[in-house]
Amino acid sequence: MNYRVQPTAQVDESAQIGEGSSIWELAQIREGARLGEACVVGRGAYVGTGVRIGNNVKIQNYALVYEPAELGDGVFVGPAVVLTNDHNPRSVDPEGKQKRGADWEAVGVTVAEGASLGARSVCVAPVRVGRWAMVAAGAVVTKDVPDFALVVGVPARRIGWVGRTGVKLTEVEGEPGVWECPKSGARYEEKDGVLSER
Repeated sequence: MNYRVQPTAQVDESAQIGEGSSIWELAQIREGARLGEACVVGRGAYVGTGVRIGNNVKIQNYALVYEPAELGDGVFVGPAVVLTNDHNPRSVDPEGKQKRGADWEAVGVTVAEGASLGARSVCVAPVRVGRWAMVAAGAVVTKDVPDFALVVGVPARRIGWVGRTGVKLTEVEGEPGVWECPKSGARYEEKDGVLSER
């Protein structure tokens, strides 16, 4: 075994855990889940059946990643984040009979490469969080988040752009639509509400 699992964690035997990954106390990794290399799953976190997780992903304490979520390489999932999987949740059907797994179709959250989900944020499936985007702590994401977007609030709305460093970008004076990372100096270009690297 080339990964670490704490004795109180539950990892189903059908789950695939990548080399160098760590599963901490009371975490649960369900059937058919697949984690890439060098992932960290914090205390009490839940990874649902068949969830796909890339390399170098951090899932912090008590985060809930319900199937069929997909997380790209380098994604950060903050403490107590919830990725839902039912757009119209009900415990019972219209006749009052308790619903079972076959009574609904799971919809997923996709989080692209390098994106970060702040503590206690919620992503209401089906949504996609774009590459290197940042969801603020406590935000509720109800629609797709563009690449590099900084979103806050309930429901989440874009208030700016962030670069790969996670620092809010500043618009370059005299160059409309050109944004710069104050930390790295990297430049980005905005066209029609889409930000791309230069």
